[in-house]
Amino acid sequence: MEFFIAKKLKSGSFEDLDRMIREELKNEGFGVITEIDLKKTFREKIDVDFRNYKILGACNPTFAHKALLAEDKIGTFLPCNVVIQESPHGGLEVMVFDPASAMMELDNPELSKLSIEIRERLIKVLDKLN
Repeated sequence: MEFFIAKKLKSGSFEDLDRMIREELKNEGFGVITEIDLKKTFREKIDVDFRNYKILGACNPTFAHKALLAEDKIGTFLPCNVVIQESPHGGLEVMVFDPASAMMELDNPELSKLSIEIRERLIKVLDKLN
């Protein structure tokens, strides 16, 4: 099983994708609480040019709370990472961490059920992107 779910987009700008993904995450109850702009960071820290690549930390507080009640160490998996990038092969790509794949290894039925619901919402987000 893949540890991520991806969608490739043939057209549009990186800035539009950034705006759209945040909007669709919000529509599914997620907020972006962290952002890592690798293009900017690599330029500033190691003087390297890199393509547009951002890691967004998305959190749905209700799901996070339920997950922490079911397993207090689950914070090591939070927030849900969403990557947007200019693909090295052309076009744009969005990837989301698949929480259900990670929960398969844990023996916690409550977390497994919750992770499937989170995955379904993240898939809805991807499905709404053009």
